[in-house]
Formats: sequence, C-alpha cells, structure tokens
Amino acid sequence: MLLKLGLPRITTRSLASAAKPTEVQRLKTFKIYRWNPDTPSEKPYLKSYQVDLNKCGPMVLDALIKIKNEQDPTLTFRRSCREGICGSCAMNIGGRNTLACLCKIDQNENKQMKIYPLPHMYVVKDLVPDLTNFYKQYKSIKPFLQASKPKDGKENLQSIQNRQKLDGLYECILCACCSTSCPSYWWNNEQYLGPAVLMQAYRWMIDSRDQATEARKEMLQNSMSIYRCHTIMNCTRTCPKGLNPGRAIAEIKKSLAFS
Repeated sequence: MLLKLGLPRITTRSLASAAKPTEVQRLKTFKIYRWNPDTPSEKPYLKSYQVDLNKCGPMVLDALIKIKNEQDPTLTFRRSCREGICGSCAMNIGGRNTLACLCKIDQNENKQMKIYPLPHMYVVKDLVPDLTNFYKQYKSIKPFLQASKPKDGKENLQSIQNRQKLDGLYECILCACCSTSCPSYWWNNEQYLGPAVLMQAYRWMIDSRDQATEARKEMLQNSMSIYRCHTIMNCTRTCPKGLNPGRAIAEIKKSLAFS
C-alpha cells in the first residue's frame, strides 16, 4: 500500500542514519555529608555520588533532587520554593553558606563539590540543621508592629521616605546563612542573637509605625545580645540575598550609644 501511494520505503538503515550520536557523559562527583540519628554509633561521613551534568539542571538543588530521586532516596535535605524566597535549602556548599537553589554547579566535572549542613548547628539528619534556637531567638525580638492605639481596621500609613528606610532589611528570608557563618554566634549562640535576628530587630526599631522602639532598645542593652559582634563581616559576605546584616548591627550599636 505504501508503494502504491508513492511514499518512500522506510528501512532500518535510514532510521539508523537519522539517529543522533550518543552524547558523552559529563560525570561530576558530589560528596555529601551523611548522618543518621537512627544509628548514632556511626560517625558522620561524606558519601560520593556521580551526576551527569548533561541530564541535570544548573543548580546544586537540581543535583540533590536528582540524586534523591534516582540514586539514594534516604538522602535528606530541606527545600521548598526553588526560587531563593523560602530559605529552606540553606547549606554549606564548597565552603560557603548559601542556598542550594541559587548556587550554580561548577561545570568543571573534574572538580568535586562538597556539601555540608550549616556549620556549628545540631544536625537533625544529613543536611538538615536544627533551627529551634534560631527561631526562638527570632521570636524573642517580637517581630511584629507594636502600637498602643490600634488602627481599628484602618490602614497604617507611612511616608515614602520612611518606607525606604526598610529597604535592605525586610528582604531577609531567615535562611540563617549569615548567623551560622559568624564565629561569635558559634561560641555564644545561647545568648548572642546573631546577625539575622539582629537585622530583623533593627528593621522593627526603625519602622515609623512601631511604637515600642525604646522597649526594643532596652531588650538589647546588655553585654551579650548584640555586643558579641566583632564586625568580622562574614555575615554580609555570605548573605545569598545580598543584604548587609553587619551594617544593621552597627546602626543598632550607634542608636544605643546615643539614646
């Protein structure tokens, strides 16, 4: 029937010639921190996985998801938005605290990539740190507007100039990259609030709509909550959102000094 209609005969040889040449694999090694609380006697270790970069997305989170889906379903890590908004996938990649969803994979397959959980934190499992104390500290600064006279459902307005003062502060996603890069926080995290929480404290201190500025200052007026900061600036260098927690801490110190 095909010949009567004048259509060309399809042969095995023609199909073979049309096939694309086999793509050469670009295998990159990822060495990932592993620890399982169900086997506490087993020490943490680095486990190696190989991923073909030709079949993987450009970000480290893409590689982690690919490893979990195709090689090792026991690998544990946090992730959610994949857009650098939620802060869930914060971890130490190649020696730097950052977000896996925003960190590009080095395309040199000869270089290994090492991935650890955020440093100097208790580990729940694998790449998941325990952020209980971090969120407890965040709660302690009362991160919400405090007003003696509520607006009774009306808009709480502020000028354009006052609103602009919050730029570079409100964008913080509480990923904890900055706090866990700070040596002072490593040594005193039970009392020193750390860069992320202090930047949020400053955000509420300078909000023109808030009426608890003096109470917020009084809470920080001690030897540990803020003055453990020695301006190392690791926090600013590592922030995946490009914010400046070090500057916010300096502004709080200046405000306390002249209040």
